[in-house]
Amino acid sequence: MNTETQRSEQEIKEAYYREMRAKAPGITYTELEQLVLAARMLAAEGHWANGIAGQITARAEAPGTYYTLKFGIGADEATPDGFMVTNDALEALDGRSLPNPATRFHTWVYRANPDVKCIIHTHPPAVQTLAMIGQPLIVANMDATAFYDNCSYLEEWPGLPIADEEGRIISKALAGRKALLLAHHGLLTAGTSIAEATTLAIWMEHQASNQLRASAAGTIRPVPDHLAREARDFLLKPQVIDMAFLYFARRVLRNDPDCLAADRQPT
Repeated sequence: MNTETQRSEQEIKEAYYREMRAKAPGITYTELEQLVLAARMLAAEGHWANGIAGQITARAEAPGTYYTLKFGIGADEATPDGFMVTNDALEALDGRSLPNPATRFHTWVYRANPDVKCIIHTHPPAVQTLAMIGQPLIVANMDATAFYDNCSYLEEWPGLPIADEEGRIISKALAGRKALLLAHHGLLTAGTSIAEATTLAIWMEHQASNQLRASAAGTIRPVPDHLAREARDFLLKPQVIDMAFLYFARRVLRNDPDCLAADRQPT
């Protein structure tokens, strides 16, 4: 391939990226509405299949405060009233709601990563299977490239993550990346937006499932580095992430159009 052709291809790509930035639909839901939709779409994808294990959090308006589901409310029944706000010490700001004690380790991730807006931690089946056999996520197809050099692996389970030591270990293991596979446990995604953290969690489970099927069929061949890097950078563009999130949101709203009602109690 000559230099002129290479330059032409790059020009084509840059022109499309400019058009995408100008025309792609943005997310107009409030942050609380996004969290409700995020919880619902993760539940629909099987991330909360075992009940109340897992958490979704996001930075709230005041520094050092965080939205999270009240303990005992499943992701599939999330509503605006199902969320609460805590401080860094995991104390409910309303003085009465009960937070999930495992969200304590999220605060360590937030403190170590100022750009992180939202954290998802779930135990979906395919990711759990990789976690049980000690196999990191392999970037071996285009849809997995969002995790190229972007998914850490914590080889040893630090134990029930409800104290500070687990938070120190997990935040260090993330190492500035957007995803983490935790041995004997599940996944964590840390996004610069609610949409990014949620979409990456959904994609990560999809790719774990693909990897398990591929392992049973033959030898997995990773995507070459330069191609994986280019595809990752495209998939992580905010416009692509937002469109993926909005697609999953439409599926949620078709199933329960009233889930965003402000005065609706979790059911």
